[in-house]
Amino acid sequence: MGVISVDNADRLYWLGRYTERVYTTLRLYSKSFDIMIDEITDTYQAFCEMIDIPDIYGSKDKFRRNYPFDEANPDSIISNLLRAYDNAVELREEIGSEALSYVQLAIYSMNKAKISKAPLIEMQRAMDNILAFWGIADDSIDSREVRNMIKTGKRIERLDLYARLNMDRKDLVREVNRLAYRITVSGLSYKKENIKMLKELVEAPQIDYYKIVEMAETVL
Repeated sequence: MGVISVDNADRLYWLGRYTERVYTTLRLYSKSFDIMIDEITDTYQAFCEMIDIPDIYGSKDKFRRNYPFDEANPDSIISNLLRAYDNAVELREEIGSEALSYVQLAIYSMNKAKISKAPLIEMQRAMDNILAFWGIADDSIDSREVRNMIKTGKRIERLDLYARLNMDRKDLVREVNRLAYRITVSGLSYKKENIKMLKELVEAPQIDYYKIVEMAETVL
């Protein structure tokens, strides 16, 4: 394919970020779902704080209903999935119809989860569809540059979330190393000093998680 426009490079990057955000937050939410049902006192605030979103819910029941499914809430899982879809539609020629279809299927699964008595089953299908999207994108997109722009967004988002979640050093080191390689072959303009700083931060005796988020968010 020809030269990728600046707009499409940005869309590819954000397609990677949004699909990763949906996948990881769905995993976190699914793990917390049963706990929130059985608990006596609300702990959903800790979930909001953990992933750095405002508490606009007021109760665990509203959180359980609205956080996954409220399209009017820009921080909801479905809102991030719809933003991924909007980018994928604009990139149909770059990523192909099959890859786009798996993002559509993830939306379909989330819509079914919204009305299901067993929403976790449909949410798992949504996660499976995101995994299928990544697999098809890796297997079917001929342009290495397109693949690497998506993967760069994915790696930055994962590092950002892992730092917010205070993940173990080994997880952060792995993600920084993956990002450092991917971004150099992506064709995207980035700040080499930020990558160097990220490597130093994850190896430091005392991990500064906030600084890692800051460096990841400003690497491009």
